[in-house]
Amino acid sequence: MTSPDSPDSRTSENRAGPGGNASFRRLPSEERFLLGPLWRRFELGRLFRIGVEFLRGFRALHFVGPCVTVFGSARLPQSDPACQLAQEMGRRIAQMGLCTMTGGGPGIMEAANRGAKEAGGYSIGLNIRLPREQRPNPFVDRWIEFRYFFVRKVMLVKYSYAFVALPGGFGTLDEMFEIATLVQTQKVPYFPIVLMGTEYWAPLMEFLRSRALESGTIDAEDLDLITLTDSPDVAIEQIRRSVEVHEELIRRRPKPLRWLGERGRSPRSVSG
Repeated sequence: MTSPDSPDSRTSENRAGPGGNASFRRLPSEERFLLGPLWRRFELGRLFRIGVEFLRGFRALHFVGPCVTVFGSARLPQSDPACQLAQEMGRRIAQMGLCTMTGGGPGIMEAANRGAKEAGGYSIGLNIRLPREQRPNPFVDRWIEFRYFFVRKVMLVKYSYAFVALPGGFGTLDEMFEIATLVQTQKVPYFPIVLMGTEYWAPLMEFLRSRALESGTIDAEDLDLITLTDSPDVAIEQIRRSVEVHEELIRRRPKPLRWLGERGRSPRSVSG
């Protein structure tokens, strides 16, 4: 039998629900959500907040036009070669008439948004709310903040026709492999995934070839989902093919209705 003050007892109380005790209510809301089954009113309220965040994202991004999402680390200085490559990609994406979508922060994201902005293109930053606040870089035309990682990732995928990943950490790997899984399992149509920075990504690709492929955990054609290159020309050609494949869908995309308060590519910040 555990005592009332034992760790097991406190864990049980924390799982009791939002009204269980004061320590539970002091936990961050996401941590409370992941504690397991909670009171029904708590779960229902959470479901409503998630739905509202999806709706806010849909309204903000529905008319921005076809996008290309650029992933990469927020920690690299603008002088880093990867940032210079990201800036060039942002410029090339803008010249194609496409919207550059990033996480909106510094590092690789800032470089890509800057390249798009300086080329006269449109760019968007989709931020995730974290304990250490991340401010938008000065080159985004629209800044949208999300509470939930999974909602943000849906938005990054839903409105993009290609994905470019430059050197990055856990977040970049998470986003890249989620997209690869969606394409591999045919949950979404083929969209190119371009890894830029061959020196950085080569060990990962070698692991996929020498371990995952040889062990039978992936198929040979799964490796074809990923293009590894340092060349903006190669990356842009992959993006161009995707745009051509989805040309009819892009052409028939819906237009904003003013009587519903819908807007196109107007610069504004969306936060919640």
